[in-house]
Amino acid sequence: MSISSPQNQAIVVVISLAGLVALWAGAAWWGADPTVLPSPSEVWSIFVSETASGELPRHVLATLRRVLLAFILAMAFGVVIGISMGMNDTLNRWFGAWLVVLLNVPALVVIVLCYLWIGLNEVAAITAVALNKTAMVAVTVREGVHALDPKLREMSQAYRMSVLTRLRHVILPQLWPYLASSTRNGLAIIWKIVLVVEFLGRSDGVGFQIHLYFQLFETGYVLAYALSFVALMLVLEYGVIGVVERRATRWRQPRTS
Repeated sequence: MSISSPQNQAIVVVISLAGLVALWAGAAWWGADPTVLPSPSEVWSIFVSETASGELPRHVLATLRRVLLAFILAMAFGVVIGISMGMNDTLNRWFGAWLVVLLNVPALVVIVLCYLWIGLNEVAAITAVALNKTAMVAVTVREGVHALDPKLREMSQAYRMSVLTRLRHVILPQLWPYLASSTRNGLAIIWKIVLVVEFLGRSDGVGFQIHLYFQLFETGYVLAYALSFVALMLVLEYGVIGVVERRATRWRQPRTS
C-alpha cells in the first residue's frame, strides 16, 4: 500500500487530530480552571447535552445553510469573473483595480453596510458573506487562467474541439488546483464570516449561540458550538473535497505498469 494512499492519509489525519486533543487535554489539566479552558470530556458532555435537546443541530443547520448559499454564490460569480478577466486582457486592465479594492475592504465593513442598506435579514447576511469571498475566488481563478498551458490550447484548436469539450478536457483539469484552493479557502473563510454575521444580526446559528454564551462567560459552550462546526468542515474537507480532488487529478498521476 502506498504511503500516500487514501487509507494511510486517513490514519495520519486521525492520529494528528488525536494528538491535538491530547495537547488540549494536557493544557486543560495544567491550567486546572474549566472556566478558562475546559477539558475535552467536559466539552463533549456539553455537546451531547445540546445535541439531545435539539438546540445544537438547529443552530448548526442554520449556519450550514448560510455557508452553503454564500459559498455557491461566491464560487459562481468568482469563477465567471476570474475566467473572464483571465482570458480578456482589456477586462483585466480596467477592472483589476476593482478586485484589489474588494480584497482590501474589511469584512466587518461589508457586513455592517449590507445590514444598513438591505436590513437585518437573511438576504443581507448571505450577500455580505458572498461579497467578502467573491473577489478572492476571482483573483485565484484569474491566476489559474494565466497559468494555462498554451500548447494544450493550441492542440485543442488544432483538433477543432467544441467550447464545451475544450472546457471539460483542457481548461478545467488545469484549473482544478486553483478551484480546489478557492473551495478550501472559501469554506474556511466563509464560515468564519458567517459567525460574525450571526454574531451581529441574526437570531439563530452558531455565531448567535457563541455570542450568547460569551455574554454568560460559558467557555465550554462556546467551544462545543464552535468545534461542532469545525468537525463538520473536516468531514467536508476529507470526505468530499479530497475525494473529488483525487478523481479530478487522476490524469496527473504517473501510470504504473
